[in-house]
Amino acid sequence: MLSRLRKGFAMRKEAGELLGLMLRRDIGGLLIRPTTNRLLQFIRAAFVGGTAFAADAGLLWAAAALGLHYLLAAVIGFIAGVTVNYILSKLLVFKSNAARVGKAMEIFVYVLVSAVGLGLTELFMAFFTERMGLHYMLSKVVSALLVFVWNYCSRRVIIYREKKPDC
Repeated sequence: MLSRLRKGFAMRKEAGELLGLMLRRDIGGLLIRPTTNRLLQFIRAAFVGGTAFAADAGLLWAAAALGLHYLLAAVIGFIAGVTVNYILSKLLVFKSNAARVGKAMEIFVYVLVSAVGLGLTELFMAFFTERMGLHYMLSKVVSALLVFVWNYCSRRVIIYREKKPDC
């Protein structure tokens, strides 16, 4: 019970901090300065994920337009998206959270989490395209939203957590 109260208080405090940054129009605080505020990190991760998605989906569309099968094109796009996501996440989202492992292991685990995300993306895209009859680009959007939650929570808990899993 006490744990829930602490968590609720922490979330209210983080929401208050976020609101203060927004009211002051503090773009540096909202997007650039290091923070341990989980709510702000999640919002930054959504921004980073959107940017990575643009790279991913753009290459998926271009590769498919050139004649590659949509699932192979999705792999190419995903690799570009993961690269963009890693760089921007290190700069904007998890800058204040030191990785719990060395640099080489951090990259390895990041790629491993992303590989699981790729597998989920491929499964979701195949399901939504083949079974549900959606266009592959619409399948990509739905898949990306579902896989975003996996990627953010896994990275936060496995690589960048402070003390206890909180996602």
